[in-house]
Amino acid sequence: MYTVAVAGLPGRTDNYTAALRRAGMDSVVTLDASRAARCDGLLLPGGGDIHPSRFGQENAGSRDIDEALDQAQLAVLDAFVREEKPVLGICRGHQLVNVYFGGDLIQDLPTASDHMARERVDSVHPVRVEPGTALYGLYGPDAAVNSSHHQGLGRLGAGLRAAAFAPDGVIEAAEHRRLPILAVQFHPERMVPGRDRPATAEGAPVFALFRRMLGGR
Repeated sequence: MYTVAVAGLPGRTDNYTAALRRAGMDSVVTLDASRAARCDGLLLPGGGDIHPSRFGQENAGSRDIDEALDQAQLAVLDAFVREEKPVLGICRGHQLVNVYFGGDLIQDLPTASDHMARERVDSVHPVRVEPGTALYGLYGPDAAVNSSHHQGLGRLGAGLRAAAFAPDGVIEAAEHRRLPILAVQFHPERMVPGRDRPATAEGAPVFALFRRMLGGR
């Protein structure tokens, strides 16, 4: 069975480890780059905002910043990129992937109210999926996804391409053109039966795709 490093904090990653388990993968929650690098793949989970200095900006609306977490997660991501091992970024992880490759973020979206959770329930909106992307193979040209964020990708990092867009133009998914890296702004680990949420596409295909990425090494 494949083992995935979840680069997050204990007690805050249960949804992610459960989703990996449902897809037939083991997981190790760690921020130690050496320990994580022994795993087959990496999952970068959701969380607070990345310090704007990481992408060359002053703070203009970023919050819940943890600079030590930024440093640790970027170190883990670097270890996987160097080994060309599969990476799945979710929400904050999506943004972290972009920052790692030299992109930047929109620190407070003008349309943030369309993307933020309300009373602990995710927003839901459609996305347009780009043909020729891995995500298109999962959902076709259109899907409904959940949403719980106030920031978004700005300039794309080197080697990345946008894979899906929200109606307001926010990049909802990105893929690396060469490396086995998929990043999504939405939360597939919460797009599961039994969650108190409006109807969305199932998130399981994202994790099934990630498992196939591990098998392709």
